[in-house]
Amino acid sequence: MATSSQQRTDTAPKPPAGASRARYVVLWIAFAGLTLNYLDRANLAVALPFMQDSMHIELSHAQQGLIFGAFFWAYDGFMLLAGWFADRAGPRRALTFAAVWWSIFTILTSLARGFWSLFAVRFALGAGESPAYPAATKANARWFPRHERAFAAAVVDSGSRVGNTLALPIVTGLIALVSWHFSFIVLGVLGVVWAAIWYRFYRDPTEHPRANDLEREYILANGARLDETDDADAPQVKWRSLFRYRTVRGMMLGFFCLNFVIYFFLTWFPTYLKDARGMDLAQMGTLGMVPGICAVLLGWLAGRLGDRAVQRGADVTRVRKTVMVGGLLGGAVIVFAAMATSIYLALVFLAISYTSLAVAATGIWSLPGDVAPSSRHVASIGGIQNFASNIAGIISPYVMGVLLDMYEGNYLPSFLVAAVVAVIGALTYAFVVGKAEPLPPLPARH
Repeated sequence: MATSSQQRTDTAPKPPAGASRARYVVLWIAFAGLTLNYLDRANLAVALPFMQDSMHIELSHAQQGLIFGAFFWAYDGFMLLAGWFADRAGPRRALTFAAVWWSIFTILTSLARGFWSLFAVRFALGAGESPAYPAATKANARWFPRHERAFAAAVVDSGSRVGNTLALPIVTGLIALVSWHFSFIVLGVLGVVWAAIWYRFYRDPTEHPRANDLEREYILANGARLDETDDADAPQVKWRSLFRYRTVRGMMLGFFCLNFVIYFFLTWFPTYLKDARGMDLAQMGTLGMVPGICAVLLGWLAGRLGDRAVQRGADVTRVRKTVMVGGLLGGAVIVFAAMATSIYLALVFLAISYTSLAVAATGIWSLPGDVAPSSRHVASIGGIQNFASNIAGIISPYVMGVLLDMYEGNYLPSFLVAAVVAVIGALTYAFVVGKAEPLPPLPARH
């Protein structure tokens, strides 16, 4: 393993003149894939109010929460296996398989007719999407040096916010143009097209025809997680032993806390705009995009600034913890949105909260590449922390639905719970998660 390059705190080198930039092509294709991933995931949250009218059914808030949560029962249930699978199969095959699967079940959602059919198709969709983030995280760790990793993580992770944000105008537009069925069919077909592009283009840096020797040498010498840079002993760490690390357990709890808040924006947000703030279809497709746009742009900026700080010699651990702790504390601002007297002030608080969480995610998704004992553990650790985080995807929508039923549509109790969970996450990253450097092999248990 290139330990000196991975743990260095001196100024990091710039790419040599004449080096190709194939890593950025890989990055933007992965970004497009994660955007489609979240468009397919968020499609139902936007379409569900209109689907109920079309089907002539009325689902309670708790039933809607169960439907939203069905995705995460499968997504999370398969996540640990998905991380292991992505490490074994590699980013090329793992992401292609995932995209074809989730696209098929996106299309099949157009055939749903009630509670149980919606629950079933969302469950299947969740299973198919589970390898996406671990595989994309592994691709980034293989292609990007450590001092470029935060921006790469920000771009890939922003696919969730871009997809969720675009879901409002795209899905509402397709519904208005044709029907809610059409929105699922169109997005599913696009996912199959993306899978073909990814499979054709992606290769590891040492094998990619568009990467020249200068780019390969730059990547290998500066902390990219490849077989060629692994310590000889590190690959011997068994998958189940990863749970013995305090840092990995802290990553699981911290990411759970972040996603508990984020999943409001991915599930209940359109309903909040419609029911609590009285927005019509046009307003949801315009004003409703504000928090997501802010989160995407400022998340990218935070990733770039974090990389520049590392390039200039800042301690990597301090940079990662600053964005994770600060971002989660900023996410707690969501509670003030429920108290806002106008929709515009509420959107300001929601934008601050969502943007802060996006900033935190630049550090969170950099950590698997930072702390993995070897390149063969990057996707596994990404899957482990994503597994814990998406338990929040099961719990958060249902808890918020129950609280909305209990308090007759008042969002203040839900937002207060979310704010408390965000603070717990900040404390976890501050005091439980250790240094952002490769974890050493553990001593054998006797």
